[in-house]
Amino acid sequence: MKQHYLIVLFLWTIYLSGETMATAQRTPSGSDSLADKRATADKATILFESDAALAFTLTANLRALSKDRGDQPVEHAAVLIHNEAKGVDTLPLTLKVRGNFRRSKANCAFPPLLMDFPKKKTRNSLFAHQNKLKLVTHCQVDEWVVREYLVYKLYNLLTDLSFRARLVRVTYADSLGKRTPETHWGFLLEDDSEVAKRNGVKVSNLKQSSMYYADSLSMATVAVFEYMIGNTDWSVPYLHNIRLFANGQAGSLPVPYDFDYSGIVEASYAIPPEQLGIQSVRERLYRGPVYSVALFQRVFNKFNDIKPQFYALYQNDNRLDKGYVKRTLRYLDEFYALINKPETARLAFNEDAKNGVVVKGLK
Repeated sequence: MKQHYLIVLFLWTIYLSGETMATAQRTPSGSDSLADKRATADKATILFESDAALAFTLTANLRALSKDRGDQPVEHAAVLIHNEAKGVDTLPLTLKVRGNFRRSKANCAFPPLLMDFPKKKTRNSLFAHQNKLKLVTHCQVDEWVVREYLVYKLYNLLTDLSFRARLVRVTYADSLGKRTPETHWGFLLEDDSEVAKRNGVKVSNLKQSSMYYADSLSMATVAVFEYMIGNTDWSVPYLHNIRLFANGQAGSLPVPYDFDYSGIVEASYAIPPEQLGIQSVRERLYRGPVYSVALFQRVFNKFNDIKPQFYALYQNDNRLDKGYVKRTLRYLDEFYALINKPETARLAFNEDAKNGVVVKGLK
């Protein structure tokens, strides 16, 4: 029964010592190969350049991994196997359970993971220049993963200052051979340092901030977007599901992430905090700063410009349940009807705003 486990440890050990099994298959120096191009490509861009779902296998001690739900998770040796045009990539890595709400076994059957690659061993692979990557896993229902992934794609359409995601089809194999392999949807999330590099900004070192200190256009875009998707599970003051960036000018640049609690995803566990006074995450509530009509209109104009692209993401994705697509398009219809009527927009983004209610976060 321990044979599979020993194989994983053996592969992991020899890779870390530099004795890769692919050494004899490497392309000779000076050739115009994909590997050569990747070696000289801009760091960490390759993995997130494609919208195609990526398939790979993760082999680890699944029982130990799944049980590791405490406050101080440990690293678990693993091997990632991925088929590329040049052949099979077999990469060593470690996995660590992460997250707060989704880490709990009471909430998720399988926890989210942090994948930690030895950088030198990924040099000629699709994972070139990657170090630590968040893997959002299936938790309870696979389609919820796809739905949350699409929310990242929505925000990517609004601005390049956003986290890119890569949808993946992961086969989880048990190194002890005690479990049948299972294949599920997940997605990889771009590291904040790479978001900064792509946009010519820096990751902010602020531990706390105010929405009113943030760049007004960026903050308004975030807040209106969170309103559109029905998400109240975020906070700039507590940096909850918000990462701050800086460009050397006055005002920080907030970027949202972690959207599983949003109404547009429809996860059954998503319940809004009592102090907000709403009954369902499908009930929209604006929690951002109050800005001038002119600034809000600039943001609304951007949403209107890319409306067809928003809708197309759902209309063209055959991984989604058809009933869910219809509900989502109606949900977006309601948002667009509201922002294009000045009176209803004024009520939603000024008079009824709950920007004074600070929620540290559910997770």
